[in-house]
Amino acid sequence: MNRTAVPSCDAAKLPRYAEIRRELEHAILSGRWPPGRRVPSEHDLVAWYGCARMTVNKALSELAAAGLIVRHRRAGSFVAVPANDQSILEIHDIEAEARSDGKAYRFELLGRALRKATRADAARLGVKPGAPVLALASVHFVDGAPFAAEDRLINLDAVPRARDIDFTTRTPGGWLLAQIPWSRARHRISAINADAAMARALRIARGAACLVVSRETWQQEVPITQVDLSHSGESHHLVAHFSPAGRRRDGSGKHRQP
Repeated sequence: MNRTAVPSCDAAKLPRYAEIRRELEHAILSGRWPPGRRVPSEHDLVAWYGCARMTVNKALSELAAAGLIVRHRRAGSFVAVPANDQSILEIHDIEAEARSDGKAYRFELLGRALRKATRADAARLGVKPGAPVLALASVHFVDGAPFAAEDRLINLDAVPRARDIDFTTRTPGGWLLAQIPWSRARHRISAINADAAMARALRIARGAACLVVSRETWQQEVPITQVDLSHSGESHHLVAHFSPAGRRRDGSGKHRQP
């Protein structure tokens, strides 16, 4: 075991297992041991600290209970991957959440186009150029104020029924969540300045700061949809509550009236 693998710290008067736990915890929280890194084996830790295996096991058990490591029988222990991103970036139905909070909700479809995927569409959605896609532009309103501008592409090879749905009366996101099972999703958060179209949709000044949550979903390895949800930076923020063990309590987008 490399002598630089475990940092030293002043652990005077701590029980031996607590001293070991604190040193290993420091290695994880300081970033010295990144998520997914294999933790030294019990055998190596016993040799390093010169203590009983039971002492090392107790230290590792407490780290596992705190959500800092994951222990696999025979494979060993590994630094846990934080669950914070999952807390914030779940797939939410904006209409359902607004109504469950007792708020007024309205959806406005701004544009609808059936077309063959352009190169830009293909790059966004992960399909081949020329594949049939449905492009939708819309705005979600909560309590009368714009909540999000939505720019969505749907893969019609994967979801041919979307071609015939009237999305002036139902939201594409809500319909897809109810009709099409997805097996994998990816989110990306970015900050941009509103262009003219986004400024009109969100009723903000052109160039104002916006928070954009981009999402892609797949069914197995087949792309279903790609959507950009843009929010006014002054009235929207993401909130998540989680425990040290990474267990999610809630996570959602919050909107403040300007």
